[in-house]
Amino acid sequence: MQESSPATQLQQAALLQNPGPSAQLTVQDHPVAYPGPGEVLVKLTHSGICGSELRALHGWGKYDEIIGHEGVGSIVKLGDGVPTGMLGKRVGVKWLYRSCGECATCQRGFVHICPQQMNTGRSCPGTLQQFVVADSRHLTEIPDTLTGEIAAPLLCAGLTMMGAIGQLPEDVVAGDWLVIIGSGGGLGHIGVQIAAKAKGFKVIAVDTGASKRSISLDSGATAFVDYATQDVAAEVKNLTGEGAAAVIVVSDSEQGFRLSAHIARPLGTILLVGLPPESLDLPISVMMSIRKGLTIKGVLVGSEEQMREVLQYAVDGIVKPSVEVLKLAQVGLAIDRLRKWDIPGRIVIALPE
Repeated sequence: MQESSPATQLQQAALLQNPGPSAQLTVQDHPVAYPGPGEVLVKLTHSGICGSELRALHGWGKYDEIIGHEGVGSIVKLGDGVPTGMLGKRVGVKWLYRSCGECATCQRGFVHICPQQMNTGRSCPGTLQQFVVADSRHLTEIPDTLTGEIAAPLLCAGLTMMGAIGQLPEDVVAGDWLVIIGSGGGLGHIGVQIAAKAKGFKVIAVDTGASKRSISLDSGATAFVDYATQDVAAEVKNLTGEGAAAVIVVSDSEQGFRLSAHIARPLGTILLVGLPPESLDLPISVMMSIRKGLTIKGVLVGSEEQMREVLQYAVDGIVKPSVEVLKLAQVGLAIDRLRKWDIPGRIVIALPE
């Protein structure tokens, strides 16, 4: 086993306790794991906190006691069979921990949608710790010019929005209207930047509050509609005439999903990104979908090619996540704010050295 050993066998980690109404994250000493065949140990400098972590806190499914899936750091130990050249590489640890590589989905090149996949922070320990074990085949090399706090949110928020925009049909082109519902959050504001600045769409940002308005417009949105004080459907119609070519629902609220069909143009596309409770069935009118000829697609992150593309946008200065950096000891505060959706942009945790 090739290695540059951690200085100690104990580390600091944020552990999830009592999933449900009384859930909390507590920072504790925790053993450093060792990589198995094909795996590596990554010493992390930063970890993003994704809105989907709320699913673990609420107890919506089975998650590891260490959550998080937006980790940036350097490889310090190699498991058997890993090329020695990977030691010391600066990498990103993403939601996709491992795919089966054998199913029809993987064979078609969609390993990120593998039905048998394992996920960082869900089926194996996540990135809210100083050291994390990762599958060497699903890591992303991080450009040296990107800081850890900028790169971390791109590993999920950026990749997910790239995956969504990548599913737009060929007849949706630069200059068309695109609505992003939930535009001021971690995924939404990065999606606005990709859509407006990189792809040339006219973006209508939908969210609520002064801070979400500011970050949405600063990210490149053509217009902002506050769903709490304005009639979103009327405003979108006034701006577009017949509706938006595509609607990306980043919010996890039933209201956001229900609204999407009302603001899409005929033959429009609705992309579902937000993660609501498992009990929520799709609240989109069947008759409206039929009359308009709508296409509705689900989105689960993006491909490795799209990952490299969004990182290059960041290197070129086209995409820059708005981040607030907190220490690991402040992770409880970060989670409390996440529960209240009181985070314009993204919170990133700087891990102890």
